[in-house]
Amino acid sequence: MASPRVRLRDITVDDADLLDGWAADPAVISEYNDFGGPPSTLPRDALRRGPLRDERKGMLVVVLADGTPIGTVSWHRVNYGPPPASDAWNVGIELIPSARGRGYGSEAQRLLADYLFETTDLHRVEASTDVENVPEQRSLEKAGFRREGVQRGAQFRAGAYHDLVTYARLREDL
Repeated sequence: MASPRVRLRDITVDDADLLDGWAADPAVISEYNDFGGPPSTLPRDALRRGPLRDERKGMLVVVLADGTPIGTVSWHRVNYGPPPASDAWNVGIELIPSARGRGYGSEAQRLLADYLFETTDLHRVEASTDVENVPEQRSLEKAGFRREGVQRGAQFRAGAYHDLVTYARLREDL
């Protein structure tokens, strides 16, 4: 999973301290991913057994072409009806501040959606972001996601409910 400037790779035990440090640093967490409460730490035992991905969820590290880590992408399975064919992937991203606004997020999100379409049979990859997070909305559009609509009051963050804009790529969009 690579573009000329970024690639996605499995998280290793060697990455855990760095990524845990980012998760605990208010200067690194974007205001749109700050849900209060203590940050969770990466499970070292799970990392020793293999990658942090399975049939329900996953996480990868985003690295520059030279191997420098700049963030993470993650996904989890969501359900829109009883048959498994109604499931979709919901994706998210967090980049360190120095990597934001340079197009890396668009490339990483495109790579992640492509990876999920290539390795699973699900028909839909979706992402939501705060209506005020215009840079992420542009990033998703550049990654091939289409704006679908607003979910009113869908996310509780910073002591209030926030509206989210939903974007999606469908397998047929390829």
